[in-house]
Formats: sequence, C-alpha cells, structure tokens
Amino acid sequence: MKPRVVLLLALLSLPPAAARAADGYLVYEESAASVNAEVLFVSDVAREVCFLGCAAMPGTGEETLSLRQARDRLILETLALQEQRKLLLGGVDNAILDGYAREAEARMAACPSSCRREIAPGETREWVRRKLLLRDFFNRRVVVFVEVKDEDVLKEFARRSSAPGIGAKPALEQVREEMFDAQIAREIRNWQTRAASKSRLILSPMEDR
Repeated sequence: MKPRVVLLLALLSLPPAAARAADGYLVYEESAASVNAEVLFVSDVAREVCFLGCAAMPGTGEETLSLRQARDRLILETLALQEQRKLLLGGVDNAILDGYAREAEARMAACPSSCRREIAPGETREWVRRKLLLRDFFNRRVVVFVEVKDEDVLKEFARRSSAPGIGAKPALEQVREEMFDAQIAREIRNWQTRAASKSRLILSPMEDR
C-alpha cells in the first residue's frame, strides 16, 4: 500500500469525540491531530487561539495565531507533556496555580474578543496548569543545562558597543540575559525537533477561520 493511502486511512481513523448532547442529538468534535495516539481536537486549537489572543497567561502580551499555527504549537507542547508524564516529574504547586489562574481569569473576563464566551468554567485554570507544567518541564530538562560563556558575552558586548549609530551602550548584564534567553529558545527548539522526529504525528485537514 502506498504511503499516501496509509496516511489517508490513518486520518480517517481518527476518532471523533462526542462533546455534549443537545435536543437528543450528539455533537461531535473534529480531530485536529494525533500525537502518539493522543488526539487533539479543533476545539482545543480554537481555545488556544483565544487564550493567546486574550493574553490570558500573566506576564504575556496578545499573540495572534492562525488555527494551523496554534495546532503546531499544541503538538509540540503535547510532546513535552507526554515526556513530563513519562518521567513522573510531578505537578504544579496549588498556591502558585491559584495565583496564576485568578489573574488569567481576570484577563479573560476583560478580553474584548467574543471567543471568551466559548471558554467553559474551569478551562482557563486547566490551560494555565498546562502552561506551568510546560515551564517546569523545560526548566528541568533544558534551561538547567544552558550556559553562556563570559568570553562570548564580552565579545558580543564589544560588538554591540562599537556598532555605528547605536546610541546608548547596552549594559553587560543585559547582553548576557539576552544571549541566555536566545540560547534557551534554541535548545527548546532543538528538543522539540528531536521529539517530533521520534514521534507518530498525524494531521487532519484544517482550514484557518
């Protein structure tokens, strides 16, 4: 059987989930993707778009993603959470979760987008819990191993300081922090690329709305 046919059969085998009953009819959810047999639904993707667009997570700004972009991000996050569960790294401290969840709920309540009305009670808290788990996972598995050498910081500091038209010179610690953050981002992308290459991913057709 040709690979294209296998992929089509796999897409057709993604199980829809009955979401709720209304007037005697079952409402089925569309599948967006399968990540190592864990199904992501279009509703999951739509919620992600809404939360990001409303800057629900404390300390973040508004972020506009298409459905496809949000699905791709959810796939990578799901890979990390699957590894987190596999390694038994534990959960989120309830006091920390409560604080973040309260602010996130306040942000959603103030969001001008109509999408917030589609967020069910408890979904904001669960979304925040997921984000905090991800942060903890990458702190343990990536950030702790990131190192920026002093000589590299000094070289970059000298380069920026001597650049024409730079105006005020950057602070040395600012340069170090920016290099550290950039290195973290690279290492997280590397981890995600490796995880995806070893995983079974199936994407359902999806149109941006």
